[in-house]
Amino acid sequence: MYENLDRTLLKQVGTSAKRLDITEKLTGEALYASDMVLPGMLYAKIKQSPHARAKIVSIDTSKAEALEGVRAVLTGEELDYRLGLYVVDKYILAKGEVRHYGEAVAAVAAETLAIAKRAVDLIEVEYEVLTPVLNHMDALKEDAPLVHPDLGSYDYIKAVFTPIPGTNIANLTKLRKGDVQQGFSDAAYIVEREYDNPSVQHVPMETHVAIVKWGLGDRVTIHTSAQSPFTVRNLFCRTFGLPLNKVRVVIPYVGGGFGGKAGIHIEPLAACLSKKAGGLAVKFQATREEEFSLLPCRSALTYRIKTGVSEEGKILAQRMDMYWDAGAYADYAVNVTRASGCSASGPYEIPNAWVDAYTLYTNKPYGTAYRGFGHVEFHWGIERHMDLVAHTLGMDPLEFRRLNALRPGSITLTGEKITEHTGDVIACMDAAAKAIGYGKKTKAERQREKETGLKIGKAVAILQKAPAMPSNTATAAIVKMNSDGTVCVTIGLTDIGQGSTTALAQIVAERLGFRLDQVYVKVEKDTDSDPYDWQTVASKGLVMSGNACILACKDLLEKGYRVASHVLKACEDDLSHDAEAVYVRHDPENRIPWPKIAIGYAYPDGMSIGGPLIGVGSYIAQGLSNLNKETGQGKPALDWTFGAHGIICEVNPVTGEYAVRKIASAFDVGKVVNPQLLRGQILGGMLQGLGTAMCEGYIYDEKGHLLNPSFTDNKIPTSKDLPFEVEAIAVENVQIDGPYGARGVAEHPMISVAPALGNAIFQAVGADLSHMPIRAEDVWRAMEDRKPIDNWITKTPIGSCRSVPVSGSHLPSRAMEP
Repeated sequence: MYENLDRTLLKQVGTSAKRLDITEKLTGEALYASDMVLPGMLYAKIKQSPHARAKIVSIDTSKAEALEGVRAVLTGEELDYRLGLYVVDKYILAKGEVRHYGEAVAAVAAETLAIAKRAVDLIEVEYEVLTPVLNHMDALKEDAPLVHPDLGSYDYIKAVFTPIPGTNIANLTKLRKGDVQQGFSDAAYIVEREYDNPSVQHVPMETHVAIVKWGLGDRVTIHTSAQSPFTVRNLFCRTFGLPLNKVRVVIPYVGGGFGGKAGIHIEPLAACLSKKAGGLAVKFQATREEEFSLLPCRSALTYRIKTGVSEEGKILAQRMDMYWDAGAYADYAVNVTRASGCSASGPYEIPNAWVDAYTLYTNKPYGTAYRGFGHVEFHWGIERHMDLVAHTLGMDPLEFRRLNALRPGSITLTGEKITEHTGDVIACMDAAAKAIGYGKKTKAERQREKETGLKIGKAVAILQKAPAMPSNTATAAIVKMNSDGTVCVTIGLTDIGQGSTTALAQIVAERLGFRLDQVYVKVEKDTDSDPYDWQTVASKGLVMSGNACILACKDLLEKGYRVASHVLKACEDDLSHDAEAVYVRHDPENRIPWPKIAIGYAYPDGMSIGGPLIGVGSYIAQGLSNLNKETGQGKPALDWTFGAHGIICEVNPVTGEYAVRKIASAFDVGKVVNPQLLRGQILGGMLQGLGTAMCEGYIYDEKGHLLNPSFTDNKIPTSKDLPFEVEAIAVENVQIDGPYGARGVAEHPMISVAPALGNAIFQAVGADLSHMPIRAEDVWRAMEDRKPIDNWITKTPIGSCRSVPVSGSHLPSRAMEP
């Protein structure tokens, strides 16, 4: 929408407006769910399982119930409700069997948090420990214990997902394009390898918090730190069999989410405690340790890639097998599998492709959405693999990518045709490469190597992602004019830190022709008063909510012009307006100020026309479809955002210690709405990507106990870990159906940071890495494991191919000149 407007005429879109919520957040005035205290509120605590898999023999809650100040105690036997976004497979409290370390088996609501903690300690649970499934690859074995023996009886969304009863497969996504067997037969080289990464935690600044009051007449009010109010309401009502108008969900300021707060988690438990406590509000706030062990994480992935290429370096065929660790419950993991499966090749054109993407149950904390929605994980494999294939051919990795990257006319894995307006991944790649001086070392860099003994490597990795969402995803916006001519905007999209409040205010101000200080976008969300939005996920908010806001502004202006035309005695088509008034274009002095018509116009004799000016805009994803379950063909993408990271890394060739000197990140954002917000998104995502690349990951012992459920042993990067230099680059190829040509970029800065780092380390010292995170000892081990070139490269005649051995490290590419 309005993508072709002369950019020099834009007054709000494209400017670095200050975040509208910055004062409230910096001064502490912003109210979060964790700050809230309601009259008579109780505090909840849970009893967690110390085992990864065990039968619950008995639970004795008598001592807890007898403790003064305890108002409610619950166990799973009292709650016959199941939860689930796509596969309904989870009890509110474990019932009969615990399926992961840290799972809640009992809960208490008490008058103080201290009493609740003491009560939980008094609950006695007897377990019969069972053999757990701890490795997702073991979950596929015929003799593997079934995490969910009753999988065949669960409800699930049949149009999209395919659980396989009698197995640990929660979902299988398949994609078939072209003739893979023929493609491999035609290949001059075949390269295959396996890549993997562990589960990691979202670690939002604010942990999960919910305050729930189950009132009279089954009227339930939920205050929560969730990302998506309407999803919480819909899933809550589905679980308890309540009509939607009985449940109100309120979301105040949210201290980060990154996908971990996208579904429904602790709200049903707090609701059940409230109901048992006679309707008193109950607050449950997860501790940091509970955030790691009770609540969901990012799924682990093992990714096997087999690629056939021609002598010239053109990819002819690729087989991709993804094995996602769902943990104990399906939650979002099945949709991560679906979204990653249809984008598994990364931003490359593969004429012949085969994808099998499995979601596998294990006895570990369950997986959910995480910034990038699976793309961080599989791009680690794809972009390391593309470098490997390039080295196999003796090609510059950048030129290999240029030869195979998507471009106008290319066909994606799902059969979508790339156009001039889809975005330009090659432009992003070239921008990132130029920013790091790819392919050569400067005089200063050579001198630094000489003086320090460190080795410098430079590399690039590219990326793509489209919003992962249903084909009927919809949203709405309401723009209401106040009696002084200012406007208030209400939307269902939640600002969890991404800056959508500010960006949407700029879009509204631009479309109305108002000053930014005339526009207020409501931060708090309330399902009773705000218009519907599907979810705050998938980088779809700017496009969809932005378009809804434009349409709401259009509606408001049309209503205002209708009233003004009567007052000014002019045709509506002859009217125009500015921030202060509506006027006749050929007679600008003939005008009526907005406050005069904002809530209705009164003539001098008292007769009135019009009424409150309220604009409503609704927007739904257009042209999307479900994917064919057998072939994966269809149109799942609202839009594509492409990008690239370039990294300069220096490595100690003896110890494997390394440091990132520079990251340059380029994204085709269509149109920049707010340059400063974009830079913040890029830097934040880049640093988060470095965390998963360098140090983050769950570690378990042989019994499934999580060994690092806190920041003591599960480190995340801080501002001190920023590279010495960062550069954020915007490429602008307008998105035709985006607001003023914009497309989303919230998740993308995190994607492909890890492979860019892995590729740079390889360029520096030849350490070949296929596992995240990349610690100094991993680099050292990889350097010690180097093999001569004859052990890893095999050239075969066309039509008589065999796999190339790829274990160990390889010689550096020719891309880096001395």
